[in-house]
Amino acid sequence: MLGIDVGTTGVKALVVDDAGVVVADADAEQPLSVPRPGWAEQDPEMWWTSTRRAVAAALAELRRLPRSVEIAAIGLSGQMHSSVFLDDAFEVIRPALLWADTRTTAECREITETLGLNGLHRTVGNRALEGFTAPKVLWLRRHEPAKYERLRRLLLPKDYIRYRITGELATEPSDAAGTLLYDVRERRWSGEVLDALDIDRDILPEVVGSADVSGRLTRCAAEMLGLEAGLPVIGGGADNAAGAVGSGVVGQGKVQSSIGTSGTVLMPTASPLVDDQMRLHTFNHCSPDVWYLMGVILSAGNAMRWLRDVVSPGGSYDTLTAEAEEVPPGSDGLYFLPYLTGERTPHNDSAARGVFFGLHLGHTRAHMARAVMEGVCFALRDSLELMRPLAEEIGQIRAIGGGARSALWRQMQADVFGAPVAGMGEGGGPAYGTAALAAVGAGMFGDVKEAIGAWVSTETISDPDPTRMRVYDELYGQWRGLYPSLRKRFASAAGLAERLAD
Repeated sequence: MLGIDVGTTGVKALVVDDAGVVVADADAEQPLSVPRPGWAEQDPEMWWTSTRRAVAAALAELRRLPRSVEIAAIGLSGQMHSSVFLDDAFEVIRPALLWADTRTTAECREITETLGLNGLHRTVGNRALEGFTAPKVLWLRRHEPAKYERLRRLLLPKDYIRYRITGELATEPSDAAGTLLYDVRERRWSGEVLDALDIDRDILPEVVGSADVSGRLTRCAAEMLGLEAGLPVIGGGADNAAGAVGSGVVGQGKVQSSIGTSGTVLMPTASPLVDDQMRLHTFNHCSPDVWYLMGVILSAGNAMRWLRDVVSPGGSYDTLTAEAEEVPPGSDGLYFLPYLTGERTPHNDSAARGVFFGLHLGHTRAHMARAVMEGVCFALRDSLELMRPLAEEIGQIRAIGGGARSALWRQMQADVFGAPVAGMGEGGGPAYGTAALAAVGAGMFGDVKEAIGAWVSTETISDPDPTRMRVYDELYGQWRGLYPSLRKRFASAAGLAERLAD
């Protein structure tokens, strides 16, 4: 099975054999465009180029194996929310507005005033947030009306790649749920929301099952990718949902923590639970009749990447984390708020910004690195604390993403969360999860849970240290007090920055 994950910082292609063993994988890095503070864009054509590069590299690795391996099916996953606007010739109208783009505050306010919080709760189960797709459509209508007049199709990143390789326009429930246009309870596009926002239903793609065949590889795409024409392409999943499949977090009692570009905490539920204040997201999972609650921080691994690029250009994460390991918990009084591009859970504040607090002359790059790692873990704990009252039990937490490869970051999560944190074996990422979905779609397994049972295993367990737990509980209390004291300052500073940019 070939799993393709269309991420923000790169595209990953991963080949998994019948036993669930990864036999080839490759990444193609790609840049993020930030035309103005708070904006985040990418050219969808770049995703297609990165996909071809990643698949070619994975297939080259495959050809070096001593045994013959043939691709039987393709699964797709990708970054959520990001908008691909197509015209009637299916050409891209403008660069995609990404999940990390926060320019749509006015449009979110308009959506909330139009539908009301109760209406949003009843229909789509989520607040109107800048990262979601619907506000981006309204932004296009308001600020680029000529381009909006050309709009005929709206797709998400993985679904744009689906179109490029199959010619089909389709999505699936886990990604549709992140648009703010999809009724997560009824599993269909919300006519009430579309009518209220005056958005044409015809611009939206068909919704197929995450493990259903959504199309087949065209001859043209097959030649470009070096694959066989006619291969089935499976519905797939949003990156977080597909990652949860890859880590085996589909049933109740399991929780996933992800530190990638962004950071998430995800907990499956047997019904569409909606937080009363909608601080958590409620989305459809990749398995039918399973939903999940999710908290999101917008800069997790991205905060570490920013620090590396600023204080150690050309350096490695391994060097930074090795230095951070020599610093005691609490970073000798240095705290970090990882709100570099605003924040979602629990603050829903696009004006929030990153902060180092407590700097003194004794602090070094190592202190800054540890403070960034701790700040990300504290921010993820904010989401976990919202989930605890809604969970029957939170036992083992399964860690995925680039941060899960760091033993220090896994241990830090265990100590901050107060729960065992498991690193994954072969699985644990969106590309692996969507390969599992492809295996279901190809008929290898009867359903997603059977695939997980056959393929997914944990590799390492980091148990919380009681002494560090007590230290981090106290530090977390101090850290939580920083945002409320700065909230008004964030708003006024954002307004000033916008005026100066104009």
